[in-house]
Amino acid sequence: MSALLQDSLSVAILRMLAQEPDGTGVSLPRLGKRLGQGASVLMRRLTMMGDAAIGGVRGPGWVRVVQHDDRWVAHLLEAGRAQVGTLPPEDENRD
Repeated sequence: MSALLQDSLSVAILRMLAQEPDGTGVSLPRLGKRLGQGASVLMRRLTMMGDAAIGGVRGPGWVRVVQHDDRWVAHLLEAGRAQVGTLPPEDENRD
């Protein structure tokens, strides 16, 4: 299992992006508001979840972040959607 799948923020991002219709994304401000995280935290995590090479190691390619005019939008890719399908059901008893 990828270390990213053991991280609650990465899992929350995948789950949230999976709720959007195919081809649409979520703006970083909206993602941040729903997850209670700042844009810089989200950009770092989304970069790790994308296909960028960090330290010579390419990411899993689960997401893509694009800029539309002045907005950054995160999109779930097929590889990310496949990972969402492997996640255990959400724990409804979480605080």
